[in-house]
Amino acid sequence: MRTFFVFDIRDEYLALYYNYEISLYNLLKQVYTIKKDNIIYGKYLFYQLIKPLPKEELDKKYLILEMMSRPSFYEGKILYDTIYETDKSMIENVNEYLSNIEDFKDYIEMWIHEVKIPISSLVLMSHNHKELNNTYINEVKKLNDYVDQVLYYVRSNYAENDYIIKENNLDKIIKDVILKNKDELLLNNINIETNIKENKVLTDSKWLEFILNQIINNSIKYKKDNDSIIKIESLKENDKTILSIYDNGIGINKKDIKNVFKKSFTGENGRNLSKSTGMGLYIAKRLCDKLGHKILIESEKNEYTIVKIIFGNNDYYKIDN
Repeated sequence: MRTFFVFDIRDEYLALYYNYEISLYNLLKQVYTIKKDNIIYGKYLFYQLIKPLPKEELDKKYLILEMMSRPSFYEGKILYDTIYETDKSMIENVNEYLSNIEDFKDYIEMWIHEVKIPISSLVLMSHNHKELNNTYINEVKKLNDYVDQVLYYVRSNYAENDYIIKENNLDKIIKDVILKNKDELLLNNINIETNIKENKVLTDSKWLEFILNQIINNSIKYKKDNDSIIKIESLKENDKTILSIYDNGIGINKKDIKNVFKKSFTGENGRNLSKSTGMGLYIAKRLCDKLGHKILIESEKNEYTIVKIIFGNNDYYKIDN
């Protein structure tokens, strides 16, 4: 009886111990499973973040690290730290590159302003000395125009720091452009007509003057030998103002029309006449884009060319004084 009792007690003890072991095992198994599931899910989220994303989901992919936190699993830490160091190095290099560009831009602008002083003096001297031939005067003007192209090309990359959009008079801007080109217009016997029906536009006067100057220069450069004419007119169409510059020059080849606003594109006319840098209309288009204007061109070979600048009528730019 006693032995049986002890055996019974041992059986119950062993049974209890066995049940305890099973319960502990199940508990540890659940904890392990939960931990394992969390690690797997954590890995899944991490790798979902760093996998290539569709373009529409993340606009600036170089900011991916800002959306991530350092993971807890070993290989994730290694990958995260590698991306972090690479990203840090890239940012430092980009900042250095941007700093160098800014320094170069400042130097170019300073150089241009220094160069324009003697050029302006040459222009003044050429007008005061009538004995100088027209070739000299034209060459000085070309030099001034090329310097302006460089200045506005540099500024077009930092447009927001340089332009002020407000209501301007088209008539005044056009008169200033004609006055600037009067010597070449007279020398080339080009008649110019204006018909400004809609005078008020939202733009930057200085930038628009440069754009129009490039267009007028092209009209002079690619004129016909006789009866050359330039017509400038503006009109209102719905909520937009359209400024048109027409000339009856040599026109543009049909196959070249789609490329005229491309950088350094000279086309058939530029190659034949050796008068083009291919930068004037390219810069004009860039400036129009920055100002929120649209520029269009249509032409017929040996007939005409029309350049249109379309101004919006956005009250957002109107500032009450």
